Amino acid sequence: MTTLGAWDYAILAVVLIISIAIGVYYRFVDNKQHNTTAYFLADRSMGVTPVAFSLMASFMSAVTILGVSMEIYQYGTMFVIINISYVLSTPVAAYLILPVFYQLKTASVYEYLELRFGYATRLVASMAFSLQMILYMGIVVFAPALALEAVTGLNQIFSVLIVGIVCTIYATMGGMKAVLMTDIYQSILMFVAVFSVIICTGIKAGSFDIVWNTALENGRIDFTNFSIDPTARHTWFTQVLGGSATYLTLYGVNQAQVQRLLAVRNLRSARAALWWCLPILCLLSISTCFSGLCIYWYYRNCDPLLAGRVSSRDQIMPLFVVDTMGEYTGLAGLFVSGIFCASLSTISTAISSLAAVTLEDYLKPLVHSCTKRTLTDHQTMWYSKLLSVFFGALCIGMAFLAGSIGGLLQAALSIFGIIGGPLLGLFTLGMYVTSANQKGAIGGLLLSLAVSFWIGFGQPKPPIPSLDMSIAGCPADRSYASDILLLQANAAHFRESPEPESSYFYLYRISYMWYAPLGFLIAFFGGWLLSYCMAAFKWDNNRRIYHDADCTLIKHDLFVPPIAKHLQRRQMPRLVVTSTTSSGSGSGSATCSNRSSYSSKEPKSDWQHTTADKQHTQI
Repeated sequence: MTTLGAWDYAILAVVLIISIAIGVYYRFVDNKQHNTTAYFLADRSMGVTPVAFSLMASFMSAVTILGVSMEIYQYGTMFVIINISYVLSTPVAAYLILPVFYQLKTASVYEYLELRFGYATRLVASMAFSLQMILYMGIVVFAPALALEAVTGLNQIFSVLIVGIVCTIYATMGGMKAVLMTDIYQSILMFVAVFSVIICTGIKAGSFDIVWNTALENGRIDFTNFSIDPTARHTWFTQVLGGSATYLTLYGVNQAQVQRLLAVRNLRSARAALWWCLPILCLLSISTCFSGLCIYWYYRNCDPLLAGRVSSRDQIMPLFVVDTMGEYTGLAGLFVSGIFCASLSTISTAISSLAAVTLEDYLKPLVHSCTKRTLTDHQTMWYSKLLSVFFGALCIGMAFLAGSIGGLLQAALSIFGIIGGPLLGLFTLGMYVTSANQKGAIGGLLLSLAVSFWIGFGQPKPPIPSLDMSIAGCPADRSYASDILLLQANAAHFRESPEPESSYFYLYRISYMWYAPLGFLIAFFGGWLLSYCMAAFKWDNNRRIYHDADCTLIKHDLFVPPIAKHLQRRQMPRLVVTSTTSSGSGSGSATCSNRSSYSSKEPKSDWQHTTADKQHTQI
């Protein structure tokens, strides 16, 4: 097995030391961590550029570099269409969802759910998010460990510890400022890693036309799958609709991303950061997809998995680095550093967001409930750093469990779809439907989570059909020649007696890209229907959206801007009348529910408002 040279290790060491140094700088030199606003939101003083890079690096990390390249290598280019969903979804996040959160200016986005529905909803949603991030952390830490093991033979345990300890140190010491600033240079190294693969292939192939034509001849280039079959893994519908839902779960209502958007000075800057993130995100995504075609060109006649050189296709990209870049001093180390940085940026994001959610949603309410006191700034800072250390240790533990997960890309996107979809439905319900209440919202969320977990983790699932691979060009004198013969025999056996896909349960066969849209729809419409039933039986009401006990003045800031403006226009004539006639109006739960229903009707004129209020007073 080829190992890294001294220069490779030197480059890797420098990258890790720089990350730690940034955390130390913001802890001791630029020491402004006097409260949680400074620690979790960077004192709302960050510029657009670091936030834009951080938004990209937070989730498009080692999972992207290793997973997307192998997606293209093994299944073709249909995955690239997901970039269209990024373009379509960005204005939705920037102009509809983000303004609602920016009004709160809080470290936890789940405080919105408490204002809209109640603390129980906030707690349930926060717990679902915590579960999502903890599961995701394990996959992201495991990715660079996998890369190092394939490239150098370095023990996987040692690799996991390096990533976990380094990101815990700088995220705990430097807070959000350190996380954002490290994301800039870590993002650059991610691009360096991907483009090193592309450039090296271009040199060896002679031109990129050869790479493209080879992929075209062997069925890797495909942008024409318009099937509406939900069991088709990647189609235009899965990538555009499913990709949009997944994007909004990440860049619309995810604590980690919204926390970054709230670290800038104003709403305009937050929108600018989101828009600048879009080209950076698409560039990384498309270039990583093309790197998959480059790797396929190199191994077109000798697939490393069939040849027995690797145990998983997620290891092929690091193997490519060994086979092609080992002759260039320091280049392999630069690639491995890029893989490391990709995971460091994501893990630091997870640590910061989980610490913020735990402090704001669990610890502070618990302390206030038990002692009737609030935590001081000194106490909150101490607990924040302690929680950061705890979640750093937890991510290391989860990484050891992630080794049994196959297919990094599908595993990561499945987690976001299974949990993120229902959470997106919950937030959408609160921001769009005035009649929704807490019991209905929680019921819809729990129903959606149950169905999503059932479909996402239910077994058995049919194997994913791969495009044809070849071992015709493998040298016969290699030590793995016997493995080739064995795998050829096994492949022939499976071709003779494949189990038909129709024999599997239908819901287990649907594409993982539909998990997020399905969870969203169940949470939204299920919560809406259950809210209607709860109000009809007088088991719950939507009183929390009103300023007053008479349920006349709606808190319009809890809704997306178009609906908020609509509610303001409808209330303007009512404000004058209710100031003199609302004294006799009832304040029961039925009144709140009935009055909330007007938001779906045409506006009344001034005299209609006056007549309606007078009739209500007489009653």
